[in-house]
Amino acid sequence: MSDSTAIGMVSASLRKLLLEEFRLCPAPKVTILAPDEQGLDRRLNLFLYKLVENPFLKNQDWTAQGDGIVPPPLSLTLFYVLTSYAPNDDQMGNVTAQQLLGEAMRIFSEHATIPTRYLESGLHAARERLNIVSDESGWEELTNLWSAFSQPFRLSVPYRVSTVQIDRSPDGSHPVPKRVRRVGVPEPRVSFKPPVITEMTGAGTELAFTGTHLGGWQVSIWFGGIPLAAGGPLTGDTFTCPLPPGLAPGLYEVRVEISGMFRRTFLYEAAP
Repeated sequence: MSDSTAIGMVSASLRKLLLEEFRLCPAPKVTILAPDEQGLDRRLNLFLYKLVENPFLKNQDWTAQGDGIVPPPLSLTLFYVLTSYAPNDDQMGNVTAQQLLGEAMRIFSEHATIPTRYLESGLHAARERLNIVSDESGWEELTNLWSAFSQPFRLSVPYRVSTVQIDRSPDGSHPVPKRVRRVGVPEPRVSFKPPVITEMTGAGTELAFTGTHLGGWQVSIWFGGIPLAAGGPLTGDTFTCPLPPGLAPGLYEVRVEISGMFRRTFLYEAAP
């Protein structure tokens, strides 16, 4: 990956590739000019006329950087038009320009991936290789290009170079989302301790009850199915209730309820 100067470095790398690999003598100059800009009579020209973002690499995952995450780099495909210039011969016409263009096409074909030795230094750490491909779909655009510059058509070949990646600015990073430490259904927990009656004793003319966490709750008692007491709130973990008068000897059920949250039935035996 590279910074925002990567586009210019790709053009410079293509120029270096053509200059170093050209076999015809004398070797032509290689320029990077617009079609309407004047240059030397005998030369090759590379003109960058379009850039398109790669839609597939655009959807790459975000990556960690420091304390945050950054979006994927800007991935571009560059579209060039390669044109040859040479003075016309009275009899052979533009044969020289054809020879120059043919040699340039040979170079791009043999070095479809730009060798590292020809890359600008800022591209050496690039993750993606730079591939050169003839763009067969660009002929209509090529015709429109010459018309746009009001220039007569010259023998040219469209190429595309991919993929050029430009790093995002660190200022565009986002903080890392908090990690989920535990996955699953949370364990339910009671936020309070429920009231519980643990013991009942009969002493004389009253019943005594003992429990835990009883303070503040309402109590209801049934003795043999007859309501005996309903009151509260309780002030502690013990309380008493008087027995009904004239109780006949026998075995009785004593049901105790605490605010609808706790119920328990005890047995009480009345002696003769």
